[in-house]
Amino acid sequence: MALLKSTGYGLAALVGLYAIFISLLTIPSVQNQVIYLNHVTQTWFQDLNTPEQWGFLRNQVTPFILPTPDGECLYAWHLLPPGLYAHHEEELLQEPPGLVRDVRERLSFKLLRDDPSSLLVLYFHGAAGTLGSGWRPPSYRAMSVGAPGRIHTVAIDYRGFGSSSGFPSEQGLLTDATTLAGWAMEDAGIPASRIVIFAQSLGTAVALSLVHHMATRPEPTFFSGLIMVAPFADVESLTATYRIAGTIPILDPVARFPRVLAWLNTFILSKWTSNSKIEAFVRLCESMKGEEARYHISIIHAKDDTTIPWSHSEHLFWHAVNASLPAGIGYAELEEEKGLSRIDRGAGGWVVERRTRKGVLREEIMEFGVHDRIMSYPVVSLAVARAFGSLG
Repeated sequence: MALLKSTGYGLAALVGLYAIFISLLTIPSVQNQVIYLNHVTQTWFQDLNTPEQWGFLRNQVTPFILPTPDGECLYAWHLLPPGLYAHHEEELLQEPPGLVRDVRERLSFKLLRDDPSSLLVLYFHGAAGTLGSGWRPPSYRAMSVGAPGRIHTVAIDYRGFGSSSGFPSEQGLLTDATTLAGWAMEDAGIPASRIVIFAQSLGTAVALSLVHHMATRPEPTFFSGLIMVAPFADVESLTATYRIAGTIPILDPVARFPRVLAWLNTFILSKWTSNSKIEAFVRLCESMKGEEARYHISIIHAKDDTTIPWSHSEHLFWHAVNASLPAGIGYAELEEEKGLSRIDRGAGGWVVERRTRKGVLREEIMEFGVHDRIMSYPVVSLAVARAFGSLG
């Protein structure tokens, strides 16, 4: 009897603690930390101003500060492609290493700006960590494989991440993204037609907001391509499936009660509605006249991703395809079409590509790659090259 009572008290305590945790999620500051995890840097004992710690060559990476219009300072890395570095190694070695005051004075910047054939990847990383965390440095190397003498990469830490100032929010991260795009096109002088947007996890929502925002301005801007790895449809649908570190399903008990979950979702401030953004962007492009309003969208996901299930990519792809067709298409109908047209790669997964009136929509589902490791895989290198038009 005493054992039963003790067990009952223990369960009641656990339920009470979980209820307190759920109630804390309605507090904006706590909610933000769960969504962005920006204080989990994962590079506590490493100096981001010394990129050689991640295997880069001396001055292959230039750390610099990018100011935003609303007064924040974003920490950034500019990575030279290895082929270009090899041609200018002697000059690059003469420059002092570390964080620079004015990136425009560095040789790496001039090599980007002054070469009319240079290409640029703007890189938006996922939640938690810094631009030096986990699989991000290896994935930067994957960016330039398709053209090792031409493809530069610039990555930023969003506001509130790493050494960047401020606090994250949906509008704030969009401002960070537009600031980086503005720097690329105005300071570096790279036209949007030579820029590919690459993003992973949380970064995919930021990237979609960016391309949608740039396309809806009075003078629309369209990039060469958009590559999204392990995206999610929106935060509300993610709450039911998201696992911290791929293992802890924080809202799984609540997800068993749809009405309770729907009520909790009303408290979400950062909604990141990627499904509606990709649909609006594709539909806008399809409705516009002229050749500039084009798109090249690649969605890549691994089946063994336990952090964000690959079903999110399935839904995003459907929203994009649905928007590309005048009469639309049902989800089940598209799945049936994909089953007939997709290219099966066995243990390498499968790919479906649809060429529309205004662009290309591509979905690649890998059997392996988990949530982060996939960023360094050849599938990413080929996607970047394809988005630049380097591959058929």
